[in-house]
Amino acid sequence: MTGPLKGIRVVEIGGIGPSPFCAMMLADMGADVLRVDRASSVTPRDDYEWPPDYLLNRGRRSVGVDLKHPDGVDVVLRLAEQADALIEGYRPGVAERLGIGPDDCRARNPRLVYGRMTGWGQSGPYARYPGHDLNYIALTGALHSIGRAGGPPAPPLNLVGDFGGGGMLLAVGVLAALIEAGRSGEGQTVDAAMLDGSALLATMFYGMRDMGQWDGGRGGNLLDGGAHFYDVYETSDGKYVSIGAMEAKFYANLLRELGLDAAELPEQYDKSSWPAMKERFAAIFKTRTRDEWAAQLESAEICFAPVLDLDEAREFEQNRERGVFVEYGGVVQPAPAPRFARTPSEIAGPAPAPGEHTAEGLADWGFSGEELGRLKEAGAIR
Repeated sequence: MTGPLKGIRVVEIGGIGPSPFCAMMLADMGADVLRVDRASSVTPRDDYEWPPDYLLNRGRRSVGVDLKHPDGVDVVLRLAEQADALIEGYRPGVAERLGIGPDDCRARNPRLVYGRMTGWGQSGPYARYPGHDLNYIALTGALHSIGRAGGPPAPPLNLVGDFGGGGMLLAVGVLAALIEAGRSGEGQTVDAAMLDGSALLATMFYGMRDMGQWDGGRGGNLLDGGAHFYDVYETSDGKYVSIGAMEAKFYANLLRELGLDAAELPEQYDKSSWPAMKERFAAIFKTRTRDEWAAQLESAEICFAPVLDLDEAREFEQNRERGVFVEYGGVVQPAPAPRFARTPSEIAGPAPAPGEHTAEGLADWGFSGEELGRLKEAGAIR
């Protein structure tokens, strides 16, 4: 493994969504991440429900451990003794009930950074409620702000809660705590919640609201599709282009390319004119195909890009030259990011099946062959 985190050891308690995304990022950056999956989920690879192209699990090894078995709990605590960080995504109180909570782990290793990923956070009246990404971002104003005027809020995939406000937030927190632990010699608990993270992602919009620059609705503001110069438009072939001509010089170039005379049009930031201008722009963009507009506008200095689907994005020239996607194990997938000049990140391996590396993974973390045999016979590992 290469990458700036080479030599850092992380225990990942298996979960879904944001915590695996955090673990993927850490593994991409060179950390040795050992994923602890439920022993009950260990099956032959041919029967494994998440195939190797379940990309969130890439780059680490998996061990199957029964956390309801006292010896299985001890396995995790022994791993924690040797780890720099441990991350888990249980609801509040679950890790403590299992015996692998922050106090349990840090009693074995005071330098351990213990990362917790939840939806609502560790406290508050919602803390123990079930939920998913959409529910968490609903309480922060983020979901309410996304969508077309006159329509309902639009689910932004699960990018805002699970990944941006969740997994990536946890990764930043774990890395910050690791830096601090290197100075102080003490670890700490990192409490990352998708509720907190999605609110943090909306910081700019709260500021705009307080300054009177955001009306609180949907589809009537500068960045939510309300402005005619910052939106997507359908083309004659049923595809779309994106326009982001906010600055005056880019807007002037856009008007020129669309064959419009600025002197005959309302002022760019006159919000009362935006609906009519959107209709005018929409009619013009419908006269050509997406690729015809791309050929005209890509070099016109207007902040333009064609809207690509997932398959097109993998093959697009800019993405290919930049290496935004890489092929690993026969699967074309997003490359590790960000990029490091001296210690480049890389994908360390495909997604493992649960328990695929139980013997070799635990052996590398100090378990003897005799111990592994005893633990397997007792049913603590599989």
